[in-house]
Amino acid sequence: MSQQQPDEKSVVVVGPDGRPIGTVEVTADGATGREDDPSRLIEQPAKVMRIGSMIKQLLEEVRAAPLDEAGRKRLVEIHRRSVDELEDGLSPELRDELERISVRFTEGTTPSEAELRIAQAQLVGWLEGLFHGIQAALVAQQMAARMQLEQMRNMPALPPGAHPEPGKTTSTGQYL
Repeated sequence: MSQQQPDEKSVVVVGPDGRPIGTVEVTADGATGREDDPSRLIEQPAKVMRIGSMIKQLLEEVRAAPLDEAGRKRLVEIHRRSVDELEDGLSPELRDELERISVRFTEGTTPSEAELRIAQAQLVGWLEGLFHGIQAALVAQQMAARMQLEQMRNMPALPPGAHPEPGKTTSTGQYL
């Protein structure tokens, strides 16, 4: 049996018949510690959202105007710094994934407009997929919690056989 940390609580999950079917460890900050908990994927959600919005807007601007060599060099630097900043706000698993899929331009060379647009579009697509995946996981969690709450509402107040018989007292204490 594992020992709980002082800031953890164990929540008992019950089935429709009132019997316990498992437990979930919940920390003081409300995290469940579950592997499928989407809240653990992004350590700094506001930062990731800001960078994602910036990258998306940047991609739209790059599509609209041709870039000279100086503009392309600047865009390479923005892309590199954006990926680095994103990695700071993500879980280790997502950080590794982003590292594997993101384009790293070689130092000293200036990529073409097409290469830059592809790299930016790839990053925007990855971020949108990340956001959609987290939204789907949150909806699934909400649905599961709603179903569990509904099951709890439909359960009798006491398990069968726990009701006292009419006319019979259950008190064992003394009256003063």
